[in-house]
Amino acid sequence: MPWKNAKKAERGKAGEVRFCCVFPYKDENPTELTPVITLGIIVLNVLAWLFVQGAGAAEPLARSVCQLGLIPGEVLHTVPPGTAVPLGEGLRCVLTAEANWWTIVTSMFMHGGWLHLLGNMWFLWVFGNNIEDSMGHTRFVVFYLLCGVAAAATQMLVDPGSRVPMVGASGAISGVMGAYILLYPRVRVHTLLTLGFFLTTVTLPAYVILGYWFLLQLLFGTVGAVSGAQGGVAVWAHVGGFVAGLVLIKLFANPEFLERRRGGMIILPRDV
Repeated sequence: MPWKNAKKAERGKAGEVRFCCVFPYKDENPTELTPVITLGIIVLNVLAWLFVQGAGAAEPLARSVCQLGLIPGEVLHTVPPGTAVPLGEGLRCVLTAEANWWTIVTSMFMHGGWLHLLGNMWFLWVFGNNIEDSMGHTRFVVFYLLCGVAAAATQMLVDPGSRVPMVGASGAISGVMGAYILLYPRVRVHTLLTLGFFLTTVTLPAYVILGYWFLLQLLFGTVGAVSGAQGGVAVWAHVGGFVAGLVLIKLFANPEFLERRRGGMIILPRDV
């Protein structure tokens, strides 16, 4: 996807794992395996942000979003080649006739800003280490990528004519969260809660936190579909990734690992 030089780059339609008013920051769910894959994915995302996206500098960010982000209309050939997509002041991304299917994967490692990157990586750490622990390192690599592909496919199915680049790891991370709510619904998750200017912490079961988040995605996606409005977050990618995680965890979780954890009383919350 050729891009036109510009002074300022903006993220187009991007995915970020966000909650309204709540922010989970840790769980009471220790692991036995060292989460080398979870850490490796985080490192890859950070390296991509620093050295491919220029840590948010205008030109490298614009180039990476345009060339490595997923554009449904280009991949599915629903938008004419040569269409120029404005991404910011003086910046255009020109679509080509090539499908560029590989951007389904590369878009998972691109981000639109520091907060976008840090938020996604934090959620991956909080929930991803336990999912890796449930299936082992190799299976987790495949599981993570499949959830990301399912998330991208869902977004393309719902909005096949979109011309806006989609970037972010949140589709794959949504799959991790879907797996977590199925395996560890009662694990206590420590969460920051904001009510206006009031900030406090609460501890809630995972099914409350993650179920609330999933319902928000369905709500935002439905409202957007009915109103025809397009926001800056690909919520249907979140929905698709989450559902994929719910389904795939049954295939990828290692029963021996889960039995070992249950034997150690790790899954159940305290006071139960």
